Amino acid sequence: MTGGVRYVRRAWLARAAVAVVAWPVVLRPGLARATPESLVDALRETFGEAVPSMRRERLKLEIVPIAEDGNVVPVAIELPGCAMTAADHVDAAWLFAERNPLPRVAAFTLGPHNGRARVATRMRLAESQRVLGVMRTSDGALWSAEAQVEVARTACG
Repeated sequence: MTGGVRYVRRAWLARAAVAVVAWPVVLRPGLARATPESLVDALRETFGEAVPSMRRERLKLEIVPIAEDGNVVPVAIELPGCAMTAADHVDAAWLFAERNPLPRVAAFTLGPHNGRARVATRMRLAESQRVLGVMRTSDGALWSAEAQVEVARTACG
């Protein structure tokens, strides 16, 4: 009888472990299927209808074209020539990754006190994909830049 109880307990523990792992996917199935459309949805959620009016001439996105490890990918976005004065400064910056489970990877608040219109961080990339950086200036203009990143070893699952 002891062997039967031990088997039932192990089977129950195995089912419980599977349920805990699968629970986020059951609650939010969209997380498991990141698509380019989810990036468009995240952009519309963040910027509303201003998405088509993003300008691409000025913003500089620094990211490696081939990331050896998707767990730690260094990235920086910068708006060269922005004086960062009270009258002309970057007030917000965002990073988006097209195929990550949550496309809006990071959001930053900036101001004239930053001294430089630059943000640098590290991000996780689920797979090879397009990365988009966006900065908003104090006059409401949105500037964007994008780059394709090939990931050798993936992260996020």
